[in-house]
Formats: sequence, C-alpha cells, structure tokens
Amino acid sequence: MTRIALLVATAILAQALTATATMGETAMNERHARGWQALAALAPEKAQAVQDGLADIAPDMGRFIIEFAYGDVFTRPGLDPASRQIGTIAALTALGNAAPQLRFHIEGGLAAGLTPDQIVDVVYVTTVFAGFPAGLNALAVARTVFAEKRLAVSHAPAHAPGDDDRRARGLTSLAATSQNAGQHVLDSLADIAPDMAGFILDFSYGDVISRTILTPAQKEIAMVAAATARGTMSPQLKVHAKAALAVGMTRQQLVEVVIQMAVYAGFPAALNGLAALREAFAEAGM
Repeated sequence: MTRIALLVATAILAQALTATATMGETAMNERHARGWQALAALAPEKAQAVQDGLADIAPDMGRFIIEFAYGDVFTRPGLDPASRQIGTIAALTALGNAAPQLRFHIEGGLAAGLTPDQIVDVVYVTTVFAGFPAGLNALAVARTVFAEKRLAVSHAPAHAPGDDDRRARGLTSLAATSQNAGQHVLDSLADIAPDMAGFILDFSYGDVISRTILTPAQKEIAMVAAATARGTMSPQLKVHAKAALAVGMTRQQLVEVVIQMAVYAGFPAALNGLAALREAFAEAGM
C-alpha cells in the first residue's frame, strides 16, 4: 500500500470510528432521555434524588437505573405505566426486603393513576403468594405514603351485597380463570391436607381473588409478578399465566411482566419466569 493510500485508509477508518462513537453516544443519550422522562413522570420530586443519592459511591448505578430500568424496560410497549406499577408493587411486596423501593413505587403507582384502594388490593393478592408478614409490612409502607399525601382508602365493598358464600365465590372465581380446576384442587390434596384445599378455595379465591377492586387482568399481573419475583413458584406461575390468557391478557403482555422482574428480582428470576411462560404457552396450544 502506498503512503497516500495508507493515509486515505487511515482517514476513512478515523471517520468511521468517530461516526460509530457518535452513534453510540446518541443512542446512550436517547436511552437516558427516555428513561429520565419516564422516571420523572412517576416521581417528579424524587427523580433527581435517584441519581444524586448514588453520586458519592456508585454514580454508574444511577445511570443504570435511568437508562436500563426506565429507558430500556419500563418504556417498552405492551404494558401501560399503571400495569407496570401493579407488577412492581406486587414483586416488592413479595420479596419483602425493599421497603424504600416499595414506598417509591406506591407513590409511582398513584402518579400512574392507581387509587389507594387498588394499591391495597394488590397487597391483598400478593399476600396469598408471599404470606401475611409480607402483606402487613407492605401495608405499613402504604399507610405512610397515603398519610403524607392525605389520601384515604375508601373501603368500598369488594363483593356484591348478599354474596356471602365464600366457597361459591371461590369456585366461581377459579372457574373463570381455570375452568374445572376447583375440583382438581380438592382432589389433589385429599390424601394429605384436605383442609388446605378448602383454604385455597375459601380464602385465596373466595375472600381475595374474587374481590372486584382490581380487574381480572390486574390481579393476574400481580400474581404473575409475585410468583416470578419469589423465584420458587414455577407451577403456580404457569397456572396464573394460563389464567391471565383466559381473562384476556396477551402472550406479549405476560412476557413484559416477567421481563420487568429482571429489574426488581434479578435476571435469574426473570429467566426462570420466562421458562415457565414458555411451558404454559405450549400447554395452552400457543
């Protein structure tokens, strides 16, 4: 190669590298702007604090939160902000170890249009999956947020007047999502703990899942998110993935719920959740 040709090739390579760097920087700036806009819409008074609070020890963590959690994940199409907050509140309640973040997302849920009653019902549904201590701790966080914002839970009736038969409510609620699964639940536990089957039908479905504060799809989002975040509930996750399809959710919406769990419960939990979804979709003939 002649000296002139070498100089030309070097110049072309330099231009290409500069263009690539510029494109990368532009993409990064777009991710940051997109994430910042989404975060500020949920928490206008605290968005800057997310970055400032980490500046002294891990400034890149603040950038990861804005660019990945919000710029890459939260702004994906397929779920509206309120639905994403339902999944996040359920996951953080189920994990039970992130009270500050739960508080932030309860505030974010309100900003996204959820009512105090709906947030409390997300906690009720998650309690079925994570237990009463997790539910009680989440309600303590919610109480603080509501008090600071001078909001109150309306305590609107969650069941129709006169609808007092818990077993009937439970069977109806279960049948709406899982067809003939009610009898299967009873039969599967008859040999070891028949009362557990009754608890599932009467309490889990009759008292909680049959409540009408949340839509059927919103309840399934909470249950899929909680089961994914806990990481030990693949059979239950498959059941509720199929139930979500039965109440009108799409395959992509369910995938979005589980992808979001990578932010709050980690990539292994999300990957395991996606494996369970794959099995559920195959069993559902999708």
